[in-house]
Amino acid sequence: MSFSMTANKLFTGLRAGFFFTLSLPLLSSCGSSGNSSGVAEDNPPPLPVSVVTVRAAPHPLYAELPGRVAAFRMSEVRPQVSGIVEKRLFEEGADVQAGDLLYRIDDASYRAVYKQRLADLAVAQASLVNLRISVDRYAQLVGSEGVSQHEYELAQAAFAQGEAQVKAAEAAVEVARIDLTRTEIRAPINGRIGRSSVTEGALVTVGQDEPLATIQQPDPVYVDIVQSSQEQVRNKRRLIRGDLLPGDRGVGLLLEDGAAYEFSGELKFSEMNVDADTGVVTLRAQFPNPHGLLLPGMYVRAKISQGTEPAAMRVPQQAVRYNGKGEATAWVINPAGEAELRYPEIISAAGDDWLVRSGMADGEAVVMEGSLKLWPGRTVDISSHELAGGSAGSRVQP
Repeated sequence: MSFSMTANKLFTGLRAGFFFTLSLPLLSSCGSSGNSSGVAEDNPPPLPVSVVTVRAAPHPLYAELPGRVAAFRMSEVRPQVSGIVEKRLFEEGADVQAGDLLYRIDDASYRAVYKQRLADLAVAQASLVNLRISVDRYAQLVGSEGVSQHEYELAQAAFAQGEAQVKAAEAAVEVARIDLTRTEIRAPINGRIGRSSVTEGALVTVGQDEPLATIQQPDPVYVDIVQSSQEQVRNKRRLIRGDLLPGDRGVGLLLEDGAAYEFSGELKFSEMNVDADTGVVTLRAQFPNPHGLLLPGMYVRAKISQGTEPAAMRVPQQAVRYNGKGEATAWVINPAGEAELRYPEIISAAGDDWLVRSGMADGEAVVMEGSLKLWPGRTVDISSHELAGGSAGSRVQP
């Protein structure tokens, strides 16, 4: 038993010594690796990066908003008297001038009424002549030959009544004349007339729902633009505080296919009320339309000025990344040549750049390439350098 215990102890000791011997190279290797890694972390070589220098400068802010084209002037041609359309005197789609004859309604009944009213006027005028003679005679005989003052006053009242009847007859003649002239339907404005909803022989009535035709003035045109009330209020607050400078009233336009419209427009006014259903405010701009490219009802996108940012910086979009929280981040190189992580406040896009209000300063170098290997405080080697071109947004090689 004593011999067995001694053998077991000896075997255990030999085994422990064997594993200890094997572990020495491994420990040595691990220690060596840890040291070299520690040296790399404590004193890494400068990382080559390319940077741009940002400059703060006044920069106009624009918003791209949806809009619809509306006619500058539009008139629905409607009948003002009832009757049968006798003739249509225009070509659909043609340009018409104010006063041009468009439709003629059968005027036989209206002409007859007009003649009757003229006859009624002649009767009233003849009656008034007789009443005038009576008044003049009574004026000479009043107080003698049996003509009393009362009879004279009655004669004067009859004459006044006759004058009123003449005036009523004259008014009736004028009404009949107007109705007769309204059997000729004329263009109320200059413009381009659309399709006709009636043909010869159709019965038209006063107050009917459907217009006979529609005339629209094609040049210039309006564009009704919608903007959220929240965005508009935010811009007005900044203008009041002086954080934002007033911009111009010029408006650019993008057509349905994305092409830029060749003529610029002018912002005319902004409505004073907010649409309760959509929460938007309508702004109206006016555009020249000499070639007729803008048609009423067409969907467009308008680029309108929101003001001028006093000191904004253009930062290439390539230099900005978003973290897991959705925050914009960028690396900036400080005067000591070390990397600093910044959180720029982005206003809007400006071509291939972001327009930044804060988060970096004028003249700072922003990393364009090589940012994936950076950490705060790491030294860098600026391999290439560019200048972000302020308000113009150009970059020039040094």
